[in-house]
Amino acid sequence: MRLTKLGHSCVRLQKDDRTLVIDPGAFTTEADALEGADAVLITHEHFDHFDPDRLRKAMAENPALEAWTSRVVAENLADLGGRVHQVGHGDAVTVAGFEVHVYGEDHEILHPDIPPIPNTGFLVDGEVFHPGDALTVPGEPVRTLCLPGNAPWMKIPELYQYAREVRPERAFVIHDGLLNDNGLSVMETHVTNAGKEAGKDFRRLKPGESVDLAS
Repeated sequence: MRLTKLGHSCVRLQKDDRTLVIDPGAFTTEADALEGADAVLITHEHFDHFDPDRLRKAMAENPALEAWTSRVVAENLADLGGRVHQVGHGDAVTVAGFEVHVYGEDHEILHPDIPPIPNTGFLVDGEVFHPGDALTVPGEPVRTLCLPGNAPWMKIPELYQYAREVRPERAFVIHDGLLNDNGLSVMETHVTNAGKEAGKDFRRLKPGESVDLAS
């Protein structure tokens, strides 16, 4: 499987001749993020993960493109009918030839008085886990973690703790679109240190950078 990091929280996964894209939101500036995609996974409704106009355009251009997502996003896209599939914690589905297990129910807390929105994390082929905006620990081993690097709902100690709890073989940063160069440098240092602590490969991929994930 090949993993390509795109802008902010968007990841493209390719296996054989199939392509799966996760969270192509408004901070994903690559115009071709959805080009050639067989399916799309969307963790939750926030604009930096879900751009409804962009997705509708892509689905209009590619009648075979389908999406799997949380309840709120699925309701937003109800006009697309059976091409949009609602999933939730505990579900296991086959998506464009990829085996996807769904973990997590809620977005991390943004305000103590506001209930969290739904958030669905996706473990793809037992290899890559994309948690969306939550620090969900799946109920099975994770080889490759898409590790949130920065968010309004997250502190650096939580980055370390999350990596310790998931215990991936490797981790690549997502959710980094809010940072300028100074912030990216600080964040990358902490991610590298977390990897050294675990004796694993933890790093940030630049937008457009790819890695091949050995089985």
